[in-house]
Amino acid sequence: MKNFFSFLSRSSQKKILCLDGGGVRTIAALVFLKKLESESGKKVSDMFDMFIGTSAGSLNAACFAYGDFSAEKVKTYWSKKYLDKIMKSSFFWDKASLIQARPRYENEGRMDVLNEIFKDSTLDKSKKPFLCYAYDIENRTHSVFDSLNTPEITFKDAVAASSAAPMYFPSYQMQDKSWMIDGSIITNNPTLIGYAYAKSILESENIKILSIGSGQNKKKISGEASTKWGGVGWLRNDIMGMLLDSEIHNDISADIFKKNYLRINSPLGKVNKFLDDDSEENLERIHLMGMEWWTRYGEETISFIEK
Repeated sequence: MKNFFSFLSRSSQKKILCLDGGGVRTIAALVFLKKLESESGKKVSDMFDMFIGTSAGSLNAACFAYGDFSAEKVKTYWSKKYLDKIMKSSFFWDKASLIQARPRYENEGRMDVLNEIFKDSTLDKSKKPFLCYAYDIENRTHSVFDSLNTPEITFKDAVAASSAAPMYFPSYQMQDKSWMIDGSIITNNPTLIGYAYAKSILESENIKILSIGSGQNKKKISGEASTKWGGVGWLRNDIMGMLLDSEIHNDISADIFKKNYLRINSPLGKVNKFLDDDSEENLERIHLMGMEWWTRYGEETISFIEK
């Protein structure tokens, strides 16, 4: 497998697309990429040499790498039809309870969707190099799945593991019996991990990176009030969001890669901070966030890719 993707040259500059996690909020990235396709006249799958994602971003990245899908095609998997399958509430989940005894959603619907998209295809069947990662809870370490080093892993297993968000979905058992949870536990911005592997996969260190987020929660938290919070209080006030905030990784990436790194993101504004609000109103706000990104970053992105 060392000669996998051997057509890639060491000398030419490579481009990778890195997609953050963020549940339904990752639709904003697809809105942005759909606009990029329409304005540039090129498919996303043709613009980039490698696709990297974590959590919900791993699904989008996998679709681009595996199926040569357009952004519009990938976005269909976030339509209400598919969201109703993916987010099928657990029988044991109680909306009225502050402390949930079980994950909110079952795995069955999510796996049905992944089976529909990828069937039993393994990572070595990818049309472009792909990478995602998850957290191995029994061995307390990260696990990286990519087209070169883990070619036998199926797309559906890699994406299911990377997007097994605690409290939302059950932990995911791989074929080797290891247990995985969401890759965002490691970092929600996959740029630095992705680049570390991309150098060998693409056989190049001359790499440009387009990194797309899923919105930042900038709502102020009362420091005085927080002194009285226990576990429930912190959960109510977005402790998970704070733990998963990966903007420090953006700052480090920008410092390391300089002009070869472009980050697309913004404060959430009116978009719900929760990862699973698929109400019509919130989905429209997510769409508008993606369009606002295009207004702000569109021309810069086209120039970044074409230079």
